[in-house]
Amino acid sequence: MAALVPLLLAHLLLCVHGATVTSVATPPPLPVLPVPSYAQLRWQLSEMALFLHFGPNTFTDSEWGTGHADPSVFAPSALDAGQWARIAAQGGFGRVVLTAKHHDGFCLWPSALTEYSVAASPWQGGAGDVVAELAAAARAEGLGLGLYLSPWDRHEPVYGDTIAYNEHYLGQMTELLTRYGDVEEVWLDGAKGDAKKMDYMFDAWFSLIHQLQERVVIFSDAGPDTRWVGDEAGVAGYTCWSPFNKSSVTIGHTTAEYSSSGDPFGQDWVPAECDVSIRPGWFWHASEKPKNVTTLLDIYYKSVGRNCLLILNVPPNSSGLIADEDIQVLQEFTEIRRAIFSQNFAANATVTANSVRGEQDNLQFAPSKVLEDGIYSYWAPQEGQTCWEMLFDLGQSTSFNLLQLQEPIQLGQRVIEFHVAILVDELWQTIVEGTTIGYKRLLLFPVTESRYLKLTIDSARADPLISFFGVFMDPFSSIHSLQNHVKPPRTNSNEVTMLRMAHASVNKSIDAM
Repeated sequence: MAALVPLLLAHLLLCVHGATVTSVATPPPLPVLPVPSYAQLRWQLSEMALFLHFGPNTFTDSEWGTGHADPSVFAPSALDAGQWARIAAQGGFGRVVLTAKHHDGFCLWPSALTEYSVAASPWQGGAGDVVAELAAAARAEGLGLGLYLSPWDRHEPVYGDTIAYNEHYLGQMTELLTRYGDVEEVWLDGAKGDAKKMDYMFDAWFSLIHQLQERVVIFSDAGPDTRWVGDEAGVAGYTCWSPFNKSSVTIGHTTAEYSSSGDPFGQDWVPAECDVSIRPGWFWHASEKPKNVTTLLDIYYKSVGRNCLLILNVPPNSSGLIADEDIQVLQEFTEIRRAIFSQNFAANATVTANSVRGEQDNLQFAPSKVLEDGIYSYWAPQEGQTCWEMLFDLGQSTSFNLLQLQEPIQLGQRVIEFHVAILVDELWQTIVEGTTIGYKRLLLFPVTESRYLKLTIDSARADPLISFFGVFMDPFSSIHSLQNHVKPPRTNSNEVTMLRMAHASVNKSIDAM
């Protein structure tokens, strides 16, 4: 084994820590379009959002209100938006999203455009404003604020009159986006009832939203800024591209497979958002219990760990507080993530690569950059290569079962396929392989032990860039959860083949060589 290591290092044309900096900086590589906007980057870096479904449904044991519940039912005895925000911040959530109006049409702020709101309720004598309280609490905790304004309104009399209702909806949206400071996400969907014909003027809505809030991203099942992943289980496709073709879909008319996987040929940057509730329902019900912590961890791997944002619904109860049993699960979820990710066994590795952009001694894009947290430093290979490999010497034999990879998505999403191998009896043995990385990829595999690892990028849309590499130990996930982390049989082989043919000069796989 000792005799083999120098040969491996020589084969990979080592870039060792401490090399001399070149005298002239090398510019970064050109981005591969599409790329995220500033607001989309902020959204992706927040990783998780806490969804808060709250309203008359909370008090009537309903999921979809009829719009006829008396406003007097809305009577939380101890509403504390500060508690919601503190729990979100302590749990590592970057933003909170409130159902300011659900399908029943009841507004959690005193809208001047309807009498069906908190102003007609007994809560705080009709002088309360849930949106205002959450906005202030979010600011105090350093969280972004998001608002859901349901297009479907089962209470509003003009619903069904296309012009009148679109004016009404834009008026309510204007109230929300001009009264409460920065709003970083607007959540909406294409839901509508069967009883009345209704056309939503989405383009006008989107224009107004972007006009009133410069940092906002708009979520729907078809974008324009973030897309629905296609299910309410919080699970993205094993392959998940942020590129997407907005021209191929319309709100209310998408396919689950396309939404889940994205499009390597997509012309638009529309990353996926994974929504799931901690309980069986979206609103709080006394009879329901929260998911357990290992289920949440598995969802995290299959959402954030598949290049998406996880929006986890944790509905306040009829007192206006997040329930103790939900808090307990969230605390456990935070603790086990901290336990897993607090020790990266590759943190002090010696990292080498078979090429480096500029020169082998160029620290600007050195292989060691992948040991730094974040996406703004990264390893870049020399242009025009057809073989992309990185070797990691952990210093000693170590056990691990979880891989984390990241790309600098500000320069586009590039990697199509990759695999990681360990050295066993002087031979490389693959332990995990995957498709797409994007902002973050997390892959669980059976516990293995090694000192030497090799990351191989098998194919890419352009020269691959890697911003982070880490290996960790997850002692909490059961072996049964591994089946959904294994690379599935390829269902889009024609697309991958077309990509390889289109970029043959830079995208030949290591296996083919």
